[in-house]
Amino acid sequence: MKRICFIVYLAFIAFKLQAQIKWINVDSLFGILPASVHVYKTTDPLDGKPNIAYYVEADLKDRRLNFTSDTTHKRRLTPQQFYTKNNNPVVVVNCTFFSFATNQNLNPVIKAGKLVSYDAHSRKRKDGFTYLHTFGSAIGISKRRKADIAWLYTDSIKGKVMALQNPVNAFADSSNFYKPGINAVNILDSGAVKWKMRTAVGGGPVLLQDGEIKITNNEELKFAGKAIDDKHPRTGMGYTKNYKLIILVIEGRNKGIAEGASLIQEAKLFKELGCLEALNLDGGGSSCMLVNGKETISPSDKKQRPVPAAFIIEKN
Repeated sequence: MKRICFIVYLAFIAFKLQAQIKWINVDSLFGILPASVHVYKTTDPLDGKPNIAYYVEADLKDRRLNFTSDTTHKRRLTPQQFYTKNNNPVVVVNCTFFSFATNQNLNPVIKAGKLVSYDAHSRKRKDGFTYLHTFGSAIGISKRRKADIAWLYTDSIKGKVMALQNPVNAFADSSNFYKPGINAVNILDSGAVKWKMRTAVGGGPVLLQDGEIKITNNEELKFAGKAIDDKHPRTGMGYTKNYKLIILVIEGRNKGIAEGASLIQEAKLFKELGCLEALNLDGGGSSCMLVNGKETISPSDKKQRPVPAAFIIEKN
């Protein structure tokens, strides 16, 4: 009998660990919000580990809201500085990966329909002779307020953005930049179409496709080896079929209080929230989301890290 009770107890614990995270509405903590913007918090454990996470839900179809971005040139600002610079918007959140050496974005940014930052498609391999070419992912919002996540080719000369709805495998050759038509992959002949977005920010890898967990790190090569299993602070964005934008931040590197999430755990949270597609953004010490200028998670560096770009929700 004792053995049976113990087995039932273990089964109950396993069920609790796999149960959906419970979220609590915390709008009241962040002052007066637009009616179509809500903030939720959880302190439920992630697979038994301490956890603190927040997400913002915003109605893409609400024309009283403007979904935009902001970026800098060869310098970085904290989210608080982006908040002040942009006249105190409703939401400011970090987004793109960047170079600490140059302070520049490594992912595309589109603002008011204009491509203002480009994807870093190429990087030198360890052999010193060849270059690795990847096609990064981004989330965009069109003029008609429809969201989309796609894999992009951004042309810094022509200023155009071509998008694929399926990931492209990375490849190597001797050229230090990707030339459509002469390399192993011709993205322009692979079903790519012009991506007409009013606002977009890049990151990666993609976490969800068609509502299912499909992490495209092997194609995008954002994290090496088994790093997708490492737990860190996370920032990500996704959207639901009923036009709700979901911005998720997960606190981490705070032992015993909030230990972060793996990419798989982050993907599961987006799936539980009903997202069709979801994208990981820059995390770690960069993860920070402000609502009405107030921090949600506590940054892991104990202060806000300056970043070169931010995604913004403001009132029209």
